Parts: sequence; C-alpha cells; structure tokens
Amino acid sequence: MLDPKLFRTDLDNVINQLKRRSFAFDANAYSALENRRKAIQIKTQELQNERNTRSKQVGQAKAKGEDVQPILAQVQHLGDELKAAEAELGQIQTELDAMLNVVPNILDETVPDGKNEDSNVEISRWGEPAKFDFQPKDHDELGAKLGLMDFECAAKITSARFVLLSGQLARLQRAIIQLMLDTHTAEHGYTETYVPFLVNADSLFGTGQLPKFEADLFKINNEPPFYLIPTAEVPVTNIVRDVIVDAKDLPLKFVCHSPCFRSEAGAYGRDVRGMIRQHQFEKVEIVQIVRPDDSERVHEELTRHAEIILEKLKLPYRKMLLCAGDTGFSSSKTYDLEVWLPGQGVYREISSCSNFKDFQARRMQARWRNPETGKPELVHTLNGSGLAAGRTLIAVMENYQDEQGRIHIPEALLPYMGGVKVIG
Repeated sequence: MLDPKLFRTDLDNVINQLKRRSFAFDANAYSALENRRKAIQIKTQELQNERNTRSKQVGQAKAKGEDVQPILAQVQHLGDELKAAEAELGQIQTELDAMLNVVPNILDETVPDGKNEDSNVEISRWGEPAKFDFQPKDHDELGAKLGLMDFECAAKITSARFVLLSGQLARLQRAIIQLMLDTHTAEHGYTETYVPFLVNADSLFGTGQLPKFEADLFKINNEPPFYLIPTAEVPVTNIVRDVIVDAKDLPLKFVCHSPCFRSEAGAYGRDVRGMIRQHQFEKVEIVQIVRPDDSERVHEELTRHAEIILEKLKLPYRKMLLCAGDTGFSSSKTYDLEVWLPGQGVYREISSCSNFKDFQARRMQARWRNPETGKPELVHTLNGSGLAAGRTLIAVMENYQDEQGRIHIPEALLPYMGGVKVIG
C-alpha cells in the first residue's frame, strides 16, 4: 500500500499520479474521513489528559481528607467518553484503511503512458523466428496428434481449462522446470524454496491480491479461509512478513517451483483453446528482497535471469516495458518477456518481472535495519516468472516441431530427458 503520509501531505500529486492508471481516487470522501479522524484524535487526546488530571486530583483529595466521590464520578464519565471516542476513532481508521487498501502503486517515472497493451514499448528482441517450409501447428494440435495432451479427459476429471499431460510430454515439462531451477540456483545464486500451496488472507493482502482481486482466487471454505496460491510470489514474498532483516543478509534471493491456481474471472472467453490460459499451471518464480537503493538495478538483473532461460532454449523473444494502463496493481514498473509462438504467429507473454518498491513491504511490514541510522526501514520487493513452465512447454513444442508433428528436444534439455531426443 502507499504511505498514508502521502495522502495527508501531497494529496494532489497522488491523485495526478493515479490518473496515469485511470484510477479515480475519491479525494472528497478521503478528506472528509481524514478531517473526522483528526478531530476525534484531538478529542481523544484531550479526554485522556483530562482523565489523567482528574485521577491525580483523587489522590490529592484523599491526602487532604476530602470527599473524592464527585471526582471519581467525573473520572468515570470521562472514561466512558474516552471509550466512545476511541471506538469512533477505530471505526474511522477502518474506513480509511478500506479506502487506501484498494489504491494501486504509484508508477515509476520511466513507465510510459497508455491505457492498454497496445501502448507497451518494445525494449529489445533476441533471436529470429524460425522459418518453416510447412504450416506450423498449434501446441494443442501437436499434443493431440502425439496422444500426450488431453483436454477432454482433464475436463471429465475437473472442468474446462485443465490439461492432462502424459508420457514424454509430461517429462518434457519436468525437464524444463529442472533446467530453470538448476540455472537460477547454480548460476544466478537463488536459494531453492518449497512453500505451502495454501495461504491465509494475510499473505494475499501482503502481496496485493486481497482485498481487490478475491474473485480471481480459489477459496477454501475453512475457518479462517485458505486460498490456493495464484503464484509462488505470495508465499515466498511473505517469508519476510513482520520480519526485520539484517542488512548483511540482503539481498535475499529465492526461487520456487509451484503449481499456480487462478479462476481467470476477468478473462472469460479469452484463450479458450489449449494451455495458454489455465486454471492450474506450473511456474518457477524468482523473488528478491533488497535495499531500496538497489531495486532499480536488481529489476534489470532479475529480468535478465528470466531472459537467460529463453536464450538457453534458443526461443526467440522480445522484452516489453508495460505502459501505465497495463501495469499490475502492486507493481511500480514491469517488464514482460514475450516468446515467439509460430503456431499462432504471435509473441505471447511468458514472464512478468516487476519492481514493487516498498508497496508490498508496507502491507507486510517487511523491513531491514539500516546500519547508518540503526532504525528499521521498509525493504523493496521484486519478482518474476523464471519462467512459466506451461507456456515454455508450448513454446518448445511449437518452435521445435517438424513436418511430421514430432517435437525435437532443445540441446539444453537433453541432459534431463534420459536419452530422448525426439518426441513422436
């Protein structure tokens, strides 16, 4: 969340910054609540002071042998008034929190203006899309021809937007995941982490999914409720919730393979074919917790770590800087990596790498102790897909297909495939 002080001291600037996202902040409602909060807070402090004064008078009256009942009655009355004022103050603060908790992050100044993905800016490209002397097929057509990708069976077991992989295609996805984990740990210095796939509401609030995006989540009717994770970002980043990290331990670098579960409530009718948009998919997530002065540099570094996986697999891609209207709620700045899919003839997102600055840290109270001041300060958090395993599988299938519909294994994956060089 944003620093509440910004709303109290620089409201006009906050409103103007949020307009870049087409987010209309109700300044009048906020100001009315804030004025009430100030008035009740002053009243509360005055009541506390008066009650303390009257309490001292009780002792003085007793020492003089005077009747203390009138003063005690005043103290009791002040106590009742104070309790009512504190309850009102708490209610006002709850309303303010509810208003501020759904306000998105302020965008980095380098983020371009724009309302949707059409205004995203291409930063770079790597690799040349392969030229086929035949019409390349979609991954779902390839998978069906191989008999190793079954959407109908998955729908029978669960519902639409699930898939059953089998045989060497299931092994290929596992090989992709293992390559990512080995690269990020051995070459990029991340610590592999295994996390719960169910989280509580506090964890989802910390990373920004709650309260605004509850409809996108799968909720377990427990008491209190649990949620299936939409990404490993949630449990991994929450490792530092309510923690003060020692300066010498920064940066913290985590990599985590997990399933991800999304209701896709806001994506009805989009990408209904194939594995592009599933309710359940696999992802390798990379997360860094850093000092504020380092987050801009680390954002570039973390994005580069994701790019390296694509280059190891020799998959053509482009790096996009998302515009204001396409940047996620919690993010200050995001790069998308888009891989070339010859079966569709388009680039499709395979990784989002974001710098959240102190937005998530403030929600989680994740801090580090600055040795220069000796005081706790908010860390900066960053994460990215390194990569989405299902979409990487799609990209490998479509880019490494031949005219017979077979899938040739990329050189980087051969050590994980037990001697298999071609599927089909």
